Amino acid sequence: MAKIANVSVGTVDRIIHNRGQVSEENIEKVNAIIKEYGYTKNIFASNLAFNKKFKFAVFLPKNKNIEYWQAPIIGIKKAAEELAKFGVIIDYFFFDYNTISFNDTASKLLELDYEGLLFAPIFYEESISFLKEYKKKNIPIVMIDSNLQEIDGIAYIGQDSYQSGYLGGKLISYGIKTESNVLILKITRNVESTTRTNVFLQRIKGFYSYFKENKHLPKFNFTEISIKYDTEKQLTKDMFVGIDCVFVPNSRVHVIAKFIKDNNLKDIRVVGYELLKQNLKFLNDGVIDFLIHQKPEDQGYLGINHLYKKSVLKEPVEDIHYMPLEIIVQENCTIKK
Repeated sequence: MAKIANVSVGTVDRIIHNRGQVSEENIEKVNAIIKEYGYTKNIFASNLAFNKKFKFAVFLPKNKNIEYWQAPIIGIKKAAEELAKFGVIIDYFFFDYNTISFNDTASKLLELDYEGLLFAPIFYEESISFLKEYKKKNIPIVMIDSNLQEIDGIAYIGQDSYQSGYLGGKLISYGIKTESNVLILKITRNVESTTRTNVFLQRIKGFYSYFKENKHLPKFNFTEISIKYDTEKQLTKDMFVGIDCVFVPNSRVHVIAKFIKDNNLKDIRVVGYELLKQNLKFLNDGVIDFLIHQKPEDQGYLGINHLYKKSVLKEPVEDIHYMPLEIIVQENCTIKK
C-alpha cells in the first residue's frame, strides 16, 4: 500500500491507526487505496504484536456432583484452549445452588472488568437484577441454558424450550393408534423462583400444543403430577395405573425410569431430556425410549466463541442461536451397556 501511494510505511501506519502528523493529501491518497483494494486491519497480527489479552468471565452454578453443569465447562475449556494463542483468558465464577451464594458471587463479579461474560441464569429475579446492572458495563453478554427475554441486547445460545416440548409430544404420540393416557411428571427443586421452572413450563406448553395442532391423532388423556427434586419416595404405583406414556420435562427422567424398572411396570413409553449417565443407562436398558439433548457442551463452546467474535474481532454475530434438537435412542447412543 505504501508503494502504491508513494509514501513511507510509517505514514500508512499513522493513517490506519489515526495517530501522528500526516498531510491531508496523503490521508486522502491512502484512504482511496484502502477503499479500492478492500484493505482490512489484521486483528490477529495487531493483538499478537502488542501481546494484548482479552479476559472473559464465566458465571455458572458449581458443577461438583452435578453432571449436567460439568458439560458446558468442557466446551468452555475447549474454546479457551483454541483461543489462548489470540490472548483469550477465562476467569470462572461459581455459585452454590442458593440465592445467597448467587448474590455474593454476582456482587464480586460486578466490581471487576472483563471484555465479555458467559452466564447461565438460574434464579429468575436475581438474574434479572444482576443483568440490568452488568449491562451498564456495555460489554457483550451471552446466556446459555435458559433465556431471559425480558432483558434486551443479550445473546442466547441454547434450546428453544417450546419447540423441544413440541418435539416431546411428537415422540410420545409416535406410532400410537388407540386412546392413550399420558402422565406428565414435573420434578422441581425446593426453590421455585428459577429460570428452570420457566423452561419446564415452556416445554409443557409446547408439548400440549403438538396435540392441539394435530387433530388426526387418537385421543390422548393427560395427567400432571409434581414431585420434589430430591425425594424419590413420592412416587407410587397408583400414579401409573392405566398410564402408557410418561413425559418428564427435565433431566431427572432417570428417577422415573428407575421406579418403572424396580416395580416391573410394563409397556410405558418414556420421554425425557439430557444425556446424563443414569439416563443413558435406562435408555440402553429399554426403559427410556427417547432422550432430547440440548448439547450443553456445545453451548459452552459456542458461547466463548460468540464473545470472541463480538468483543475481539468486532464481527456481527446473531444474538439468538437455537441448538438443534437432537433425539437419542438406543440405536444412536454412543454409550453401550
